[in-house]
Amino acid sequence: MYYRAVAALSLIFTAGALCASDQKKDDPNQIGNRNVGKGINFYSMEKEMALGRQLAQEVRRQAKILDDPLITEYVNRVGQNLVRNSDAKIPFTFEVIEGPEVNAFALPGGYVFVYTGLIKMADEEDEFAGALAHEIAHVAARHMTRNATKGQLAQIGTIPVGILLGGWGGYAARQAAGGVGIPLSLLRFERKDETEADYLGVQYMYAAGYDPNGAISIFEKLEALERNQPGAISRLFATHPMDADRIAKTQQEIQKILVSRSEYVVTTSEYTRIRERLMTQEAGRKTDPAGNRPKLKIGPAPDDRPTIRR
Repeated sequence: MYYRAVAALSLIFTAGALCASDQKKDDPNQIGNRNVGKGINFYSMEKEMALGRQLAQEVRRQAKILDDPLITEYVNRVGQNLVRNSDAKIPFTFEVIEGPEVNAFALPGGYVFVYTGLIKMADEEDEFAGALAHEIAHVAARHMTRNATKGQLAQIGTIPVGILLGGWGGYAARQAAGGVGIPLSLLRFERKDETEADYLGVQYMYAAGYDPNGAISIFEKLEALERNQPGAISRLFATHPMDADRIAKTQQEIQKILVSRSEYVVTTSEYTRIRERLMTQEAGRKTDPAGNRPKLKIGPAPDDRPTIRR
């Protein structure tokens, strides 16, 4: 009887703790004081960060990282502001990849890469912030290593890093990188992971001062792009597309848990300048295929050749 009573009390306390945790997850005021990354995970935080660091190095070797300190610094600053208003417990880095893909992706341990195609697609800063907040949420909730743990439990096995990167980022890294194996479950997110990242992401936007409807706006643009140009969006979204149900669910969550404010950040003049700078650079590269390479000085025409005085 004593043991049964203890067990019953334990269940009650556990249920109460879970209920309190769920309530915190619905309260943006509790951001930073809740453990959204709970669950079975074979990866310590240190191991997760080391894994992300290794993968990030592979990305830098195989992708064309944008070499513009103004744009890179701006993207990092927007990302860090969102991180400060998130549940993440680790430092983040944000880098920009030159490429037309409308995409951003996160690696374990806080490494986020953004394609220039996403910046071009996002007309306003809150749309861009919505995409970044979603990726930050995946890291904060530790979706990648938790899914990898499930893969190990199911004895799924591993694949080379190069194939992993081809599946995530879409820049066709197809060769193994030094024989390093990564759990197959890191390749994709489950539907519930995407739903949770949507849910947490709009909270992080809200906490950072952005209009959370910016997330809805960028989702709608992605949905329209995929509808009008099938296959245009990175394969990252192939298993869980931006469908109408997903958008409607996010809209409902915004109305349910986020208290309306009199003012939000929708866009800034700095974002407009950064976006225009990027688009001007890309337009310049297209009109000048030679890439402004130095040209040889043209000498005098044959008729104007100097004569030798005899």
